[in-house]
Amino acid sequence: MTGLVGFYSFGEGRENWDASHFIHYGLSALQGRGQESVSLATIGPGSTLHTLGGKGGVEELFSSNKTSIPKGFIGIGQTSSYADDYLVHVKAPYELVLALDGKTDLHENRGEATKLFARQLSQLLHSEKESLKATSMLINKIGGGYSFVALTHKQELVTGRNPLGVKPLETGSVGFDIAAVASETCALDVMGIDHTGPVETGEIIMFTPEDIRGNTPTTDPGNFCSYEYVYLARLDSKVNTLPVATVRNSIGRELAKAHAVKADVVIGVPETALSIANGYSQESGLPQEPGFMRTGENIRAALVPTQKKRLIGVQLKLNPVKSAFEAKDIVLVDDSVVRGNTLRNTVLNLKRSGAQSVHVRIGSPALVSPCPYGVEIPPKDELIAGNLNEKELASTVGADSISFMTIEELQHAIGLPRQNLCMRCFEKGGTTK
Repeated sequence: MTGLVGFYSFGEGRENWDASHFIHYGLSALQGRGQESVSLATIGPGSTLHTLGGKGGVEELFSSNKTSIPKGFIGIGQTSSYADDYLVHVKAPYELVLALDGKTDLHENRGEATKLFARQLSQLLHSEKESLKATSMLINKIGGGYSFVALTHKQELVTGRNPLGVKPLETGSVGFDIAAVASETCALDVMGIDHTGPVETGEIIMFTPEDIRGNTPTTDPGNFCSYEYVYLARLDSKVNTLPVATVRNSIGRELAKAHAVKADVVIGVPETALSIANGYSQESGLPQEPGFMRTGENIRAALVPTQKKRLIGVQLKLNPVKSAFEAKDIVLVDDSVVRGNTLRNTVLNLKRSGAQSVHVRIGSPALVSPCPYGVEIPPKDELIAGNLNEKELASTVGADSISFMTIEELQHAIGLPRQNLCMRCFEKGGTTK
């Protein structure tokens, strides 16, 4: 999974803007979408594309390359959960740099599929006079689920979202001087840019020194990723116009209605599940307590690529606040269960620290299938909830009980029609609808 940012400045004095600063801020806000590699590209008066990339997080790249950060008044960037996943630079026939979130159907391997898409876009921009119309035809022809942003040697920024709409993309502006795009609205907020709305399904937007052009989006409302609302998106973002914080609170309330249990206190697993736990507490009337403190940086254990890093992430992530639950029956709320590493460690720590009983409630259905669109949900044989029923899973992680939401309950909590939500990761058949 990747987080995308694009920055464009217009008019006289545009050379005074430093796109790299805005990209830095935007990518920092999107760090939760990828912590393994970062890259950016800018262009200035000389119309030369400058790129930089490196392993690790956003701050690591910018702090260790202070004298070599590419400068320019237009730029794009990405932060990725894949190691060695950088912007694709195509030099001919039409030079461009591409960032893509998701996966096209051009190749089984995500990286190769992105390179093929970049080459096709380069060829199209070189050969077609009506580049906007042709790019629109391209994303209608190439399947999969993806959003993208590209920067060309002619100071054009091209961005779009394929008709499936599974990957979010948002737009923003500051008057008539600046335009921007980002995977989430929180990035625009941090960049100091006003949010103007989502890129619609099937929409292409092209920024040039002369104007901003766009095609007519598809009439299909899309098939939005439900896991964005559960886990992926940042709490202060909107996804497809819906505030993530509101949706997660609604998930918690729905969870309390359908999966109640007798207990003394509600505790959420930091960070994503805290707002879900808050909804559970409000609906059930049980008090919510801060059950954990995190040590070290925020490591999203579900998205890191190696077992060693996941175990370190779990250990650093949660240290119990014993006074909140000692000798009490706990409702432990989490957003999802992937491999079970975090949950097993969390339940063990709670009981070892004095919890009387731990009843786990999950704010999503069981993850049973990998994502075909680039989210790092592992193969089926690594998904613990896909291989065990709730009673077996509770025994495996050491909980007194465990209960997942149903697909219908999650859809109701999100508030969108079922046909407009992708829930393939929650369905053993892997169907979209």
